[in-house]
Amino acid sequence: MPAQLRDAMETHGLTPRHGAVLPQLLAGEPLSVSEVARRLHVSLPTASELVGGLSRAGIVERTEDPANRRRILVSLAEDFRAPLEDFVARRGEPLLRALDGLSPSERAGFLAGLSAWVHEVQN
Repeated sequence: MPAQLRDAMETHGLTPRHGAVLPQLLAGEPLSVSEVARRLHVSLPTASELVGGLSRAGIVERTEDPANRRRILVSLAEDFRAPLEDFVARRGEPLLRALDGLSPSERAGFLAGLSAWVHEVQN
């Protein structure tokens, strides 16, 4: 974990559960708190609590949705984006190296198994 992120999390008493929000914010547009809850399979109050802790630590930013002022959008604070992107990329390198060593049919089998696992986790 990048030192800057680790320090912010430790200083504010944040847990790995808070950290689970962060990869969700790396790709794409800002997310609503409801979408964070859906993606993490947690209740809306739990997602709101997680986002609140990350916001107090300055790791995420909350803004009003210009299309719906009652809705809050969550995005990763710019100071944390590059270190987190680098961290996630480095964590994925062993998997990418392992996949490079597989034949096309082995990759297909791996993908089929992984897809089945994701389906079970989501249901």
